[in-house]
Amino acid sequence: MADTRVTLCGITLDNPVIPASGTFGYGYEFAKLYDINCLGTFSFKGTTVLPRFGNPTPRIAETPSGMLNAVGLQNPGVDAVISYELPRLKEVFFKPVIANISGFSIDEYVQIAAVLDKEVQVGWIELNVSCPNVHGGGAAFGTTPDSAARVTGAVRRVTKKPLIVKLSPNVADIAGIAKSCECAGADAISLINTLLGMRIDIKKRSPLLANKTGGLSGRAIFPVALRMVYQVYEAVRIPIIGMGGVAGTEDVLEMMLAGATAVGIGSANLVDPFICRDIINSLPAEMDKYGISRLSDIIGGAH
Repeated sequence: MADTRVTLCGITLDNPVIPASGTFGYGYEFAKLYDINCLGTFSFKGTTVLPRFGNPTPRIAETPSGMLNAVGLQNPGVDAVISYELPRLKEVFFKPVIANISGFSIDEYVQIAAVLDKEVQVGWIELNVSCPNVHGGGAAFGTTPDSAARVTGAVRRVTKKPLIVKLSPNVADIAGIAKSCECAGADAISLINTLLGMRIDIKKRSPLLANKTGGLSGRAIFPVALRMVYQVYEAVRIPIIGMGGVAGTEDVLEMMLAGATAVGIGSANLVDPFICRDIINSLPAEMDKYGISRLSDIIGGAH
């Protein structure tokens, strides 16, 4: 019988499939459609210290084989997540969840991580280091090894939970940044976040998004994501959550062969809300097809 279990930072998952942050809300919305306990786990919507309304509209634009988004971290703030979102989630999801957090200063990251560290439902904390550092000239925390290491180290000191750092692909050396996060105390790396892109309305002669640029996701970015997961696997010794354009069972196997312990599924959830369930259900047959008895055996198998 096919064994789909994997271990992420000491916590065993029934399978490697993880809906990515920002595409699965706080989970209970999808629980109305199917039993989400079939998931390995999921990463809930990016959370900040204070509530955020997000960017002005339009925020979404279609692209060939993908989409652009500039939602702007719309969320109710960490206090509302703890008092309202997590109790609702507890009624429908009985596994540890990944808390994705965002901040515009190191102090904000530290503040959120410290309060979420006390939440039993939170199994892992995932740092989104793609946010602009307001005290560092506006460049994202994850654009250099030094800035990524500083925010990772600061959060490491206030939480005992496994710490995942989610990296942006919009950098020159993603493997070097991943290594710096590992040295600063990260327990895992997740990648990739969206690629920076834009669309222009020809009639109006202006960008389609109110924010002008947005994050490109979807099938178009899968080869880029796969390449970066492959590179990071050779640079670090901690687990990787691979994501970016994953939309099928074979994509999951490819990501694991490149080095991913678990696999995030993002914008595909917006196209087909049952995609994660269906991939999980089809994993055993796909494993049999390729002679795989234990999924954990193929992690990094392409190296």
